Amino acid sequence: MKLSEFKFDLPENLLAQHPAKNRDESRLMVLHRDSGKIEHRVFKDIIEYFGEGDVFVVNDTKVFPARLYGNKEKTGAKIEVFLLRELNKEIHLWDVLVDPARKIRVGNKLYFGESDMVAEVIDNTTSRGRTIKFLFDGSDEEFYKALHDLGETPIPKEFIPRETEAADKERYQTIYAKHTGAVAAPSAGLHFTREVMKRLEIKGVDVVPVTLHVGLGTFRPVDVEDLTKHKMDSENFIVPADSAVVVNRALDAKKRVCAVGTTSMRAMESSVSAHSRLKPTEGWTDKFIFPPYDFKISNALLTNFHTPESTLMMMASAFAGHELLIEAYQLAIKEKYKFFSYGDAMLIL
Repeated sequence: MKLSEFKFDLPENLLAQHPAKNRDESRLMVLHRDSGKIEHRVFKDIIEYFGEGDVFVVNDTKVFPARLYGNKEKTGAKIEVFLLRELNKEIHLWDVLVDPARKIRVGNKLYFGESDMVAEVIDNTTSRGRTIKFLFDGSDEEFYKALHDLGETPIPKEFIPRETEAADKERYQTIYAKHTGAVAAPSAGLHFTREVMKRLEIKGVDVVPVTLHVGLGTFRPVDVEDLTKHKMDSENFIVPADSAVVVNRALDAKKRVCAVGTTSMRAMESSVSAHSRLKPTEGWTDKFIFPPYDFKISNALLTNFHTPESTLMMMASAFAGHELLIEAYQLAIKEKYKFFSYGDAMLIL
């Protein structure tokens, strides 16, 4: 398929700037692939579509406060430093993006607030990318606490162009987030509340984790018309053995296995055995899923409404069928569903 087949006009006012007042009261559009039927529900109704022995696979990555603001040595210029990933824990070496990049050269030092945190620029990686080394006297625990205190929640400002608010710290994080490492939230999971989880448990639905540390590549635009030429950024992921056992048992019993979000789906589809079952894995994936694609593990997908020409929309299209997804998106715009990370949800069965 071509990039242009994923183009549509998204009214700016449908890009959610804030989450729903209550997580589980977002809207939920339900797509039935076999019949083409589309339903309009509320998220907490999701339990009606699942029963005993079905499985939800959630991504338990935890977003860390990746956006820092420092001041350049001598000039005092304010510089945004966006932490992408830690390259070397021993010497506090990090891969980052800086803005404005033109002001930051190798050898420059950055000072952060009133803290003792200082960073030196070691290398250029891309136009905005730099490798920096934090100069910090203290334990690892003290270092990470200092980073956490200095950083702010990395809501994607390209689509949510507002100042970060105190509420974002809680709401841009799933309730089951556990393993720190993401710079963007796995947004389909943001709709779950403890009440919904408890009601699923009472119905006999299993909820099992995988971990995929979402990188900024999830928002990187596709700039080639031929989708086979697009390269995804690699992301670190783990499929635990216990989760694989539960998923495979459900598949053998012909139950529903619902990937909660495109990141959970990518982790599972990157870890398929020769017998089309889920296998325990720990590693990196740059898997790009777009139509046509034969999904091996999940037979249901919970996802948000995505921006035009995004890789997330492409995966949803591969799962739903392109014509049905486009029909659903046109209906979502007409019915004023909210799009993107803080937006409404879609369940594809």
